[in-house]
Amino acid sequence: MSSDVKNQKEATIDIKTEKDIVYIFDTTLRDGEQCPGAAMTEDQKLEVAHRLEALGVDVIEAGFPISSPVQFKAVQRIAREIETPIIAALARAVRKDIEVAAEALKDARRKRIHTFIASSPIHMKYKLGLEPNQVIEKAVEAVKIAKEFTDDVEFSPEDATRSEKEFLVELISRVIEAGATVINIPDTVGYTTPEEYYQLFRYLIEKCLDADKVIFSAHCHNDLGMATANSLAAVKAGARQIECTINGIGERAGNTALEEVVMAIYTRGEYFNVRTKIKTQEIMKTSILVRTVTGMVVQPNKAIVGDNAFAHESGIHQDGVLKNPLTYEIMTPESIGLPSNKIVLGRHSGRHALKDKLIRLGYVLDEQQLEEVFHRFTELADKKKEVYDEDIVALVDDATRKRSYNRYEIIKLHVFTGKGTTPTATVKLKDNELKDENGNPKVLTEAATGDGPVDAIFNAIDRITGISSKIKTYRLQPISEGRDAQGQANVLLQIKDRMYAGKGISTDILEASAYAYLDAINRFFSRDESQSVKYTKEGDTI
Repeated sequence: MSSDVKNQKEATIDIKTEKDIVYIFDTTLRDGEQCPGAAMTEDQKLEVAHRLEALGVDVIEAGFPISSPVQFKAVQRIAREIETPIIAALARAVRKDIEVAAEALKDARRKRIHTFIASSPIHMKYKLGLEPNQVIEKAVEAVKIAKEFTDDVEFSPEDATRSEKEFLVELISRVIEAGATVINIPDTVGYTTPEEYYQLFRYLIEKCLDADKVIFSAHCHNDLGMATANSLAAVKAGARQIECTINGIGERAGNTALEEVVMAIYTRGEYFNVRTKIKTQEIMKTSILVRTVTGMVVQPNKAIVGDNAFAHESGIHQDGVLKNPLTYEIMTPESIGLPSNKIVLGRHSGRHALKDKLIRLGYVLDEQQLEEVFHRFTELADKKKEVYDEDIVALVDDATRKRSYNRYEIIKLHVFTGKGTTPTATVKLKDNELKDENGNPKVLTEAATGDGPVDAIFNAIDRITGISSKIKTYRLQPISEGRDAQGQANVLLQIKDRMYAGKGISTDILEASAYAYLDAINRFFSRDESQSVKYTKEGDTI
C-alpha cells in the first residue's frame, strides 16, 4: 500500500481516541471573511461550510453572531445544516455576545463557543482600559457563562505573543479551572517567530495548572510571512489544534493557510509525528470555491494551490520530472485533487519537454520534423511567456505542410443574442471548390442556435462545411490595450484522427472566433496526406 493511500485511510480514525491527531479549526468564514473585500453573503457562507465539511475539517468557526444580523443568520443556518464538524461562534468576553452566540448555535449537533479578551499590556491599557486582574475576572466570568450553554468552550487571550508569560499562566490556569476545554494562543499581529512560539507553548503547557486537561491551539497571522512556520512550531511544542483559513485569507497579510499546514504534516509525517483528518484530495476544490465567492485571487506561486505549484518550465526540471516526478515534486498533484502536474513550455524548455508535449497531443514526428518544430518553438518562446497547445499544433502544421489556399471564406456573419433569448448565428461562406452556374465560387448560407453566441457560430459553420469536430481548447485574449483592442481567438480542433489549430483576429471577438474556427477547418481541407501527422488518443506511434 502506498504511503498516500495509507495516510488517507488512517485519517478516518476517530480523533478522540488518538494522541497524534491535530485538529483543523477553519476560520475562513470568520477571520478569513474579515479580509477587506472578502465579505460573503449568507448563501455563500453556507456553500463554503458544506465544502469545508467535505474537506474534513474538525471545527468550522462560522462567524461572529453579535456583529450583524447577516452573521447571526449565517451561523444559525450553518449550525442547522452542517452535520459532522463542530460549529463554533466567536464572542467577546461579554454576556450579551455569548448569549447571542449560544442562540445562533442552538440547533448545532456539535457546538463550541469561542470567547476572547486581550491580554497584552498595550491592548489592556489602550484598548480595554483595564487592569490585569480585571481582565482575568472578565475572562473567567465569560467562560462560566459559555459553559451554561455548551460543554465545549474555547478561550483566547488576544495578542498572546506580546503578553507577559507569567500573566498568561495565571490567566489560562484560571479559565481552565472555570471550564475552558480549548486554549488558543493567538499571534494576533503576526509578531512572533517559530522559535519564540515554540518556547511559549512549551512554557505554558508546563506551567499552567491542569494543562493536560485541555487542547492547546495555534492561531497565527502572516504579517511577517511566518504564519505556517509558527503554527507548525506550535505543533512540535504540543499544540493539537491549528486555526487556519483556506488560501490563507484574513485580515492584513492573512492567516495561516490550511492547505500549507495540512500538506506539510501530510508530506513530513515522519518529522511531525502527527496527522490530520483532512481529505487532502478535496483541497483544490475548496480553494477554488473560496476564490470564487470572495473574489480573492491566489498568486501563481502560492504554495500548494497556486497555478505554478505543480508547474515546471525549466528544461532541467522538466527532464527530471518526466523521468521521475519525485526528482522535483515532494507531493503528488493528485494528493490535493489535481489530475496531473503541468509542463509549461516556454523559453527555458528543452527538446525532451517538447517531445513529451507532442506525444500527449498525439503527434509522432521523425527527427527531422522534430528538429524543425523545435527550431520554430524556440523562436516563438522568445516572443511569448507561455506556448499553448494550439501554438504547438500550429507549429507542427507549418513545419510539416503548407496550405495553397483557403477553401472557405467568410462573407457575412450575423449574431443575435442577449439575456432571455436563444443565441442564433447566420453565417454566409464562399466555397472556393464548388462553383455556381456562372463558374464563380458558390456562396452557402446557414443559421444555427447554440448554448451561446460562439457555439451558435460554430454550429452554423459545421452545417455548411459538413465537418464534425471536437473542440479541445478555445481561448480569447486581447493583443493590444484599450477599449478598441483587437481580440485574438485560438481554437484547437480534433477532426477525425488529426489535430488542427486555428487563429483569428478582430476587434469583434465573435468575428475573431469565427475566423479561428474556420481557419482550423481550412487546415483540415488543405492538408497534404503525405506530410500530415497522425493523431491518436493515446499518442501511440503509427
